[in-house]
Amino acid sequence: MISISLCLIVKNEEETLGRCLSSVKDIVDEIIIVDTGSTDSTIQVASEFTDRIEHFTWVNDFAAARNYAFSLATKSHVMWLDADDILKEPDRRKLKALKKKLNPAVDSVSMEYHLAFDEFGNVTSKLRRNRIVKRERAFQWIGPVHEYLEVYGDIFHSDVAVTHSSIHHDSDRNLNIYEQRLAKGEVFSPRDLFYYANELKDHGRYEAAVRYYDKFLATGKGWIEDNVAACSRLADCYGELQEARNTLDSIFRSFHYDKPRPEFCCRLGYHFLQQNEPKLAVYWYKLALSAEKPEQNWGFENLACSTWLPHLQLCVCFDRIGEYEKAHEHNEKAAQFRPTDERILANRSYLNQRLGKKKNEKALQ
Repeated sequence: MISISLCLIVKNEEETLGRCLSSVKDIVDEIIIVDTGSTDSTIQVASEFTDRIEHFTWVNDFAAARNYAFSLATKSHVMWLDADDILKEPDRRKLKALKKKLNPAVDSVSMEYHLAFDEFGNVTSKLRRNRIVKRERAFQWIGPVHEYLEVYGDIFHSDVAVTHSSIHHDSDRNLNIYEQRLAKGEVFSPRDLFYYANELKDHGRYEAAVRYYDKFLATGKGWIEDNVAACSRLADCYGELQEARNTLDSIFRSFHYDKPRPEFCCRLGYHFLQQNEPKLAVYWYKLALSAEKPEQNWGFENLACSTWLPHLQLCVCFDRIGEYEKAHEHNEKAAQFRPTDERILANRSYLNQRLGKKKNEKALQ
């Protein structure tokens, strides 16, 4: 059985750290906390779980802090989490089982990262991250901001999921780091261009975000998932700027990098529905449901676009066309994911009336 060192870098995480560590303390063999300058009771919380608490002088470089934390590990494998991550009970059981049976030859274990949920508990946004690595491989973290763990070799894709459960977020921190680097004259890598554009978008600086997304895509060196995401976020930016043609062009631009994905199909379905072209909208919403998805999706995935949302929109489309049986069919399929959604319940009542009226009309003929 492998042994696991859990490594976290923290700063002012008193509200979330205990919850995180409680969810894994009986599974890992060592907990290492690297504090980067807390001024609250984070250290006291950490001391309830481990005596391996170290300090790291913050230099605006997340990779440097994580690499330092990894360097302190002593067990056969190293796992990382953020303080606002948890493992839910089903995933705790899966991790315990994985720890017992993992082939020691595996270099890295990837896990799903569940980022958002709807009011019914369905995962609405997720991606996959490398979470556990063999210590002897000495894999390194890369990038001052939005850092990633560079791994290679034998990677095992597990069914364990880590759940992100944030309470607060320093919304200006990453943007400030990027702008300090720009002020020093640093030349950004393609990855930096993409993530800086994301920060600009998140701060409502849409015109600047558009420039940097274009700069990123123009390099021709982006990871496919970032290329596709850039097209999606360009569409969002142009939507905020009320530039309809550029919004549509950004959606189609994604097809340069990959086959039509559910998110973009839904975007096109919505566009044509707004243009009062329900039959064209039907084409794209149906494609959203049938579009092939990668077996292991390392990029952000909006699960609504391949599950309930196309069905709900198809209900609207078929109602407009007057095909009420098909509208009812898709509404009920949407209900399988969101059984108490008020929109679906209202559709059901309306369509039952429509279908009842239609049956009565046929009987009178």
